[in-house]
Amino acid sequence: QVQLVESGGGLAQAGGSLRLSCAASGRTASTYSMAWFRQAPGKEREFVASSNWIGSTYYTDSVKGRFSISRDSAKITLYLQMNSLKPEDTAVYYCAATSSRTIRPKYDYWGQGTQVTVSS
Repeated sequence: QVQLVESGGGLAQAGGSLRLSCAASGRTASTYSMAWFRQAPGKEREFVASSNWIGSTYYTDSVKGRFSISRDSAKITLYLQMNSLKPEDTAVYYCAATSSRTIRPKYDYWGQGTQVTVSS
């Protein structure tokens, strides 16, 4: 079983940057696809970015050119570099993982979330 722990959230000004980290534990964690989702108050959980089992990356349109997803060499830590932050990026950000090798998989494992707040 995989456990995920997010960190790096906090306060930022519009136009600023933050980097989120997600540490994965578990014997087979390095073989999993991983992703970031976010959820603002009163809103549905939204896909942000993913890195699949072979390293291909995907982004939702609203963050393209601003956010970058990456993994460390051991593939057990996931990062989300967030630049040019906007107030609408304010949300709880969740790390997710799955062993499923599909383009749009169901994510089986979730972290506890980390709050990102962007002031205008």
